[in-house]
Amino acid sequence: MSLVDLIKNVAVKAVEATNPVHVLFGTVVSEKPLEVQIHQKLKLTEEFLVITERVTRYEVNLEHNHDGGTKALSGMLTDTPIRTGLKKGDKVVLLRVQGGQQFVVLDKVVK
Repeated sequence: MSLVDLIKNVAVKAVEATNPVHVLFGTVVSEKPLEVQIHQKLKLTEEFLVITERVTRYEVNLEHNHDGGTKALSGMLTDTPIRTGLKKGDKVVLLRVQGGQQFVVLDKVVK
């Protein structure tokens, strides 16, 4: 490696160090296993994705006590989904961790 190449390399690393995170957008192309397409040539698999609680499925059980017995509201509201998790076709916001080896799936894009 020449001295010029070494200086270029050091300069690039210095710039990258000042910008540790990049914001990207992607589309879920598979739920199981999870895959997110960033652009035509880059598809991220689960091993490169850090999933936040915000994009995972979350359900609540709405059973309650009434007249001494446990009953479900309307008989249909047990395990009611609050968040559905990631589905094929969902648009997501990703943060690329410095070095580009991991991507945090921050949230879904709704519009």
